[in-house]
Amino acid sequence: MAEKKSALVISAHAADFVWRCGGAIALHAAQGYEVTVVCLSFGERGESAKLWKQKDMTLEGVKAARRAEAEKAAVALGVHDLISFDLGDYPLRPTDDDKFRLVDVIRAVQPAFMMSHSQYDPYNTDHMYATQVALEARMIAQAWGHKPGEKVLGAPQLYLFEPHQTEQMGWKPDVFLDITPVWDRKRAAIECMEGQEHLWDFYTRVAQNRANHFQRNSGGQSGGRAAQYAEGFQSVFPRTVDTL
Repeated sequence: MAEKKSALVISAHAADFVWRCGGAIALHAAQGYEVTVVCLSFGERGESAKLWKQKDMTLEGVKAARRAEAEKAAVALGVHDLISFDLGDYPLRPTDDDKFRLVDVIRAVQPAFMMSHSQYDPYNTDHMYATQVALEARMIAQAWGHKPGEKVLGAPQLYLFEPHQTEQMGWKPDVFLDITPVWDRKRAAIECMEGQEHLWDFYTRVAQNRANHFQRNSGGQSGGRAAQYAEGFQSVFPRTVDTL
């Protein structure tokens, strides 16, 4: 029996995994990966302005709407398991127990790779906290002394997906992924996020721009492979190779 292939996305808010790595999720799901997505919060306070403008809206009402959007988007992308931690947002402040809960997920999933946000984001500190937690949980999951007897984590790459204003985040992509074959799935997932409709076309344009970068970096305009839509990522750890 072939060994299970898996991946893990750690998303600060309920929509982040859609905008920033929905293509990677759909592409790997189509390749047989079981992709687990952890949403640390629903983004109910800071990323749901459209919902809050509705008369008599409540916090629980916003959470329910955002949960429904995320679940619908996850189905569109082929997510294997969507886990909502419901830790609150603006600010996101995970406790040690929350981190240990994430460690449990990481060890259960045993991901071939992980994904989270840029390490710096002055516009939304929830994002960079999420990645700090991802790094801490990854470290703990590798520790033989944490819950001895459990299978420890290996060394999965942590890919940082694209932030909203890349120039301000110190984010420098070193990986471009062609998501053209699954773009329809990502766009369908994007349109599930009704609370942030203003971002639908923005992230479509981002994917089109990254497709140009994919072609340039796969051989240039004369020999590069054409792509219509792509996503960019920054790897945190060195990658080991046998050939270049």
